[in-house]
Amino acid sequence: MKVSIITATYNSAATVADTLASVQRQTYSNVEHIVVDGKSTDETLMIVAKAGHTGPIICEEDNGIYDAMNKGIQLTQGNIIGILNSDDFYAHENVIAEVVKIFEKTGCDAVYGDLIFVHPENPRKILRKWIAGGYDNTLFLKGWMPPHPTFFVKKEMYAKYGHFNISLKSSADYELLLRMMYMHKIKVAYLPDVLVHMRSGGQSTKSLSNRIKAHKEDYAAWSINNLKPRWYTLLLKPIRKIKQFLYPRI
Repeated sequence: MKVSIITATYNSAATVADTLASVQRQTYSNVEHIVVDGKSTDETLMIVAKAGHTGPIICEEDNGIYDAMNKGIQLTQGNIIGILNSDDFYAHENVIAEVVKIFEKTGCDAVYGDLIFVHPENPRKILRKWIAGGYDNTLFLKGWMPPHPTFFVKKEMYAKYGHFNISLKSSADYELLLRMMYMHKIKVAYLPDVLVHMRSGGQSTKSLSNRIKAHKEDYAAWSINNLKPRWYTLLLKPIRKIKQFLYPRI
């Protein structure tokens, strides 16, 4: 199986080298890494070039990160697609190899795993752990979602069920997962391993107003698919994050 990794960048000079290096260190050899840049004005593209990146690069203005991801999806040649943000990096060198083994063993449509949030300036400092756990189709009703950066899915699922909805600015990943996993019930497998380290400081949690906007978009993710959450579904979604802080820090 060929695996395509998509990284969307925009003025990512401070972090993109770690992202690139973590892909280059992977032991699984049949990987293409696509960089989609929104015309960065810093040294992002210079760092990409110096890192010896050999995969496809798109450099043009876009309509936000999810538009960039969609452009990357259209360019992929792999059977499996993963998305790694430009401030994230893989937890170890066998991530992709482990993911491919799960696809081969189970015949699933998608694989997801666990994620660690790290300090934005000191990525060795763990802030919280997102242990996703196994999946059943009632979990989305309970405010659950898997960590999107750990989500690997067969390319054909995008062709069948659609790409990211770019009308959503912060919850398009949630909507995509809801649509594929809950609505269309694709076959998913959980890999109980930390696959990605993510630098903390997401846009949706930077302020109360951003959290309110994200909550509205989460609700829209259900409504645009003609789905109805329970009255408590979207209240539980941020509450679920509390237990992520309760795991021992390393």
